[in-house]
Amino acid sequence: MNLMFFKYQGTGNDFVMIDNRTKTFPKEKTDIISQLCDRHFGIGADGVILIENDDDFDFKMIYYNPDASETFCGNGGRCTVAFAKQLGIIDSKTHFLAVDGEHFAEINNSIVSLKMIDVEEIKIQENSVFAYTGTQHHVEMVNELKDFPVYEKGKEIRYSYAEPGSNVNFVEQLNNDTFKVRTYEKGVENETLACGTGVTAVAVAMHKTNKTKSNHIYLPVEGGNLEVSFKEENGIYNNIFLIGPAQFVFKGNISI
Repeated sequence: MNLMFFKYQGTGNDFVMIDNRTKTFPKEKTDIISQLCDRHFGIGADGVILIENDDDFDFKMIYYNPDASETFCGNGGRCTVAFAKQLGIIDSKTHFLAVDGEHFAEINNSIVSLKMIDVEEIKIQENSVFAYTGTQHHVEMVNELKDFPVYEKGKEIRYSYAEPGSNVNFVEQLNNDTFKVRTYEKGVENETLACGTGVTAVAVAMHKTNKTKSNHIYLPVEGGNLEVSFKEENGIYNNIFLIGPAQFVFKGNISI
């Protein structure tokens, strides 16, 4: 089968994007996902994203990790919005459906502002914080983040949680509203250059634990800069927006 694909990246989080509105992609062949994501024998990506039609929304986003597990991805969601605009499905605003529910987004040039799900439960643990922001996230503050062993420590913590485990975010505070983040992602099983659901978890965790009083947080990641804004009411974080660039890289065809 000859497959047309598009490559997008958001602060270094990169994705293989597929227009599956004709339902031709063989979802049952999960090994194809790993093949497409392989950086040596495939296209290379942190995940595969399908766009499909939906009766109630502009489109449906389906996201697969390289191990073919399905979840939500914040930077993937932002790239999907840019892809939908390139396909002519949307103009500047959209409501779309993902595995964690409905999302609103707005695109202005290459900057996409994506509304995330509300965060209602934040677990403050002895040396960390846990939050669900579309997928599971462990947040832990460290010193000297630049030299921190993210892969080794991230892998250890990721498997310390019950199935399906947790993504792991290591954080260093730079000033009152800025936090440097590095993330180990489950499903990818490695550090990625950025994680949208991860920086969202970091933003609400830093506010919840009084590391910041700001409701607009700046989050430098290995692949660039992201922002998260939110409102907090009675311990519930809502109106959360993940903001950052989403850029087309190239398109091509591959035989699968």
